[in-house]
Amino acid sequence: MAGETLITIIGNMVDEPELRFTPAGAAVCKFRVASTPRVFDRQTNEWKDGESLFLPCSVWRQQAEHAAESLQKGMRVIVQGRLKQRSYEDREGIKRTVFEMDVEEVAPSLLRATAVVTKAAGKGAPEVQQARRQQGAASAEDPWAQGTPGTGRPAGGGGGWGSGEDSEPPF
Repeated sequence: MAGETLITIIGNMVDEPELRFTPAGAAVCKFRVASTPRVFDRQTNEWKDGESLFLPCSVWRQQAEHAAESLQKGMRVIVQGRLKQRSYEDREGIKRTVFEMDVEEVAPSLLRATAVVTKAAGKGAPEVQQARRQQGAASAEDPWAQGTPGTGRPAGGGGGWGSGEDSEPPF
């Protein structure tokens, strides 16, 4: 939508993800991410931590359930979504303003970790598999799961990056 502030934040989860359900049954997972910039101090000739930003995040529906199962406190994550501002009065009558993030995408950072991704079955999975069988597809499985071991390449074709099997990615 126009006028929304989309941001990407990279940081560490400071809470265990908390999964709850609305009265209508929609899943929501809440967690906080701390992002700390590194700044170079020219006087001491060293890198130092800057001031941390603690940002509450909410992710909804099926992705909320996936986040609650996959993420944990202390993990470095990459979070993209809409920045929201909310104002309220506290118990003492003082006006407060908080910033929150409505998450569109969340993933573990692979900078200092590895991850194993498991494709979740969607609502239409059986219908998709049936359609593949009817179209004469060789397999109803995910082609990436049967790729060349250790390469991340799909089965049954060149490397996907270029003309040769051993070609490098374009980056």
